[in-house]
Amino acid sequence: MKVCDCIQCKEFPCKDVDKNLYLVPYPEIKPGDIKILMISEAPPPDKNDYFYAPGNPFYLQTTIQAFNDAGIDVSTMEEILNLGVYITTAIKCGKTQYSISTGTIKTCSEILEKEAALFPGIEVFLLMGDVSIKAMNYIWKRQTGNKVIPGGSTYKIRKEKYYFQEKRVFPSYLQTGKNYLIEKAKRKMIAEDIKEAMEGTASPAYRVRS
Repeated sequence: MKVCDCIQCKEFPCKDVDKNLYLVPYPEIKPGDIKILMISEAPPPDKNDYFYAPGNPFYLQTTIQAFNDAGIDVSTMEEILNLGVYITTAIKCGKTQYSISTGTIKTCSEILEKEAALFPGIEVFLLMGDVSIKAMNYIWKRQTGNKVIPGGSTYKIRKEKYYFQEKRVFPSYLQTGKNYLIEKAKRKMIAEDIKEAMEGTASPAYRVRS
C-alpha cells in the first residue's frame, strides 16, 4: 500500500501553508506490520529533506539520531519501518511561518484521521510536538467527545500515562529541525519516549542496545 494513493487533500483550503510543499508518505508499506504511529509536525522547507526522500534527508537524520539515542540501532528509513514504526506529519503542506493556525491543524486532522485508520494494528501513538498533539486531540474529540492529552506544557504532562482505546499515547517533542540538534534536554526526553514506546509493542524486530 502507498499511503499517498489512499489519502489526499483535494481542496487545499488552508491559507497559512505552502501548498507547493504538500507531501504524503509515498513508500510501499504493509499496513498490518505497523505498530507505532509517529507523528511529526509538517514537511520540511526542502522536499529533499523529507523522511522518505532518497539519499540522506535531514529529517531522517535527526529521526535516526533520536532512535539511536534511545538505544535502537537503525540507520535507514527501511529499518525504522521494519521495526513497525510509520512516520508521518500532522500537517501535509509546508509551513510559511513559525506557528501553524488552529484552523489549519483542525482541517488537516481530517486527513490524518483517514491516514491513521489505514493501520489497524496500531498499538502506540508517538506525538512529536504540540501540532501533532493538537491534531490527534481533534480526531479523538470528534470520535469520542473527549481529548486524550490534557493542556499544559509537555514536560509537565509527559510522565503521566495516556491511552486511547487501550493504545498508549505519548506526548513528546519534535524530533526534526535544527533545534533538535541543540536542545539536549528535549533530545533526552524524546529518546526516553521512543524507548518506552518500543518496549510497549510486540514488534519481533525490536532490539534495544544494552
